[in-house]
Amino acid sequence: MLKICVCVSGGGTNLQAIMDAIDAGKITNAQIVRVISNNRGAFALERAKSKGIDAVAVSPKDYEDREDFNRAFLNCMDDVKPDLIVLAGFLVVLPPMMIKKYEGRIINIHPALIPSFCGKGFYGLKVHEAVLARGVKITGATVHFVDEGTDTGPIILQKAVEVRPNDTPEVLQQRVMEEAEWEILPQAINMIANGLI
Repeated sequence: MLKICVCVSGGGTNLQAIMDAIDAGKITNAQIVRVISNNRGAFALERAKSKGIDAVAVSPKDYEDREDFNRAFLNCMDDVKPDLIVLAGFLVVLPPMMIKKYEGRIINIHPALIPSFCGKGFYGLKVHEAVLARGVKITGATVHFVDEGTDTGPIILQKAVEVRPNDTPEVLQQRVMEEAEWEILPQAINMIANGLI
């Protein structure tokens, strides 16, 4: 059984997609053992608690400096000994010691087709604003392994989504989530849980 720790910063829609996929049998041989958020007010924590999943907030605001936060965050992760760490809308740069310790066992969902619209500063609505500003006709989402760069790790899955003429960043964000993110993130987890990657 693959033990998963999901890291989130906000509403937790990707977390919900993972939980729903486990319930529906689309993800097998896996269970979420902990959800960690850097934001005490994240609705994702409530989503996890409502499913009986251990949910913990580890906020940088509670620590004197980044090093203390990183240590506490890593300890919170180590407590549950996860086989896979899933960054599902997690707006914290992982400390290098965590990336090294869990090398090849951390994945991220990015709301664009890497290598486009990725890297430093490209997160959340900013990605979709950039897509619309550039005028591309196709966007999408990418699940990739995490390395020490920003959105630079090996790609696992991608799914394209059409950009429509009247899209706003919010409308496009919703379509990318519904048509791509909520499909390929559970799919990638299932592949890892069943030895297909």
